[in-house]
Amino acid sequence: MKAIFSGMQLAHAPKHFLRLGNLVDYPDSPKRARKLLAGARGARCRVFGARSFDPALLGRVHNKAYLNFLSTGYDELQALPGAGAELIPSLRPTLAYKTIPKHIMARAGFHQMDAACPITANTWKSALASAMTAMTAADHVLAGDRVAYALCRPPGHHAAVDRASGFCYLNNAAIAAQQLRAKHKTVAILDIDVHHGNGTQLLHYARADVLTVSIHADPAEFYPFYWGHASETGRDAGEGFNLNIPLPVKSGDSAWLAAIDQAMARIAAFAPTALVLSLGLDAHERDPLQGGAVTTGCFALMAEKISKANLPTVIVQEGGYLTDHLADNLAMFLVGFEGSSADEADGNDDAEGLDAEDAGPLA
Repeated sequence: MKAIFSGMQLAHAPKHFLRLGNLVDYPDSPKRARKLLAGARGARCRVFGARSFDPALLGRVHNKAYLNFLSTGYDELQALPGAGAELIPSLRPTLAYKTIPKHIMARAGFHQMDAACPITANTWKSALASAMTAMTAADHVLAGDRVAYALCRPPGHHAAVDRASGFCYLNNAAIAAQQLRAKHKTVAILDIDVHHGNGTQLLHYARADVLTVSIHADPAEFYPFYWGHASETGRDAGEGFNLNIPLPVKSGDSAWLAAIDQAMARIAAFAPTALVLSLGLDAHERDPLQGGAVTTGCFALMAEKISKANLPTVIVQEGGYLTDHLADNLAMFLVGFEGSSADEADGNDDAEGLDAEDAGPLA
C-alpha cells in the first residue's frame, strides 16, 4: 500500500488545549504524526511525498472567506498590539449571524467553532499540506491503485464549509471525495473516528451523490455533542443519504464490529464506485480522549470487513492520539485492510523531509 505524507504537516504545533476547565498539552502534536508514520512503515507501506495542487481547488469544499481567514488571520492578529502566539476566539456569535465581521477577533469567533483549533504561524502551511496529502492519495486511486493511505495531520472531519473545530481546519475527507468525483459518479464516506464527523456531514447533508456514514461515541455524552444523532438522515436531495450510528461511550470490540456490518450494508445498498474512509484510531481503549474501548486487534477485524467491499479506497487519517499503542493500531488496520498483499510491499521510502520540523516544498 502507498502511504502519502508531507513533513510540512509537522510545523503546526499549538501548545495548549482546554479540557474540563484545565489547560493541558495539545493532543494533536507533531510527535503523533511521527508515530503514525512509524505505523505506516510497520505495515510495510511505501511512503510518498504529497504533490502540490492549486489551492483554488479547496474552494470546491470551503468558501473563499474562510480560506482567506485561515491563510491571513494569524498575520492580522500579529499586527495588533499585545497579540499572542496563537489565534483563539474570545467570543462567538450566539444568534444566526450572516455578515462576516471585519475585525480579526470577530472573524475568529465566526470561523473557529471552539477553542480546539488555534491558529499558529504555521497552521495554514500544515493544514494546506494535509489537504494536499489527501488529494495526492485520491490521485493515486484515480490512477488505478485500489487503496492509498493519506497520513493527514491536522485531521479534517470536524471542519465545515466555513468553520474550524476539534483540531480540524480543512476537511480532508471531503476534499478527497470531491477529487474522486472527477471519475466516480457516486462516492461513500465512512467515518470510524470515535467522534462524529460533523463537518463531513454538514458538507454533504443535502447531496445524494455522496453517502456519509459515521460510527462514533454517542454525542449525547461526547464531543461534538450537537451533531451525530441517529435522527439526522439528510435533507432535500440528501434525505436518506446520511447515516449516523452512535454507540455508547466506551463501547468495545463487539459493538464496533456490529456497527461496521451495519455501515457496510448501507454502503452496499448505495453501490458507490469509490470509498473515502475517515480513519480515526481514537476508539482504542488506551486513547487519552477515552471515548471507546476497542482493542488493537479489533482494528484489523474492522479493516477486513471494510476491505471486503472491494472499492477503490482513500484512507484519510483523522484522530487517534498519543499512546504506546498508536503506531501498532495503524499498522494493524493497514495490514488488515490489505491482507497478504501487505507482505509483498517493497518498503521503499520516497517521501522527502519527513524528519524535519519544517520540511521544504511539497514533493
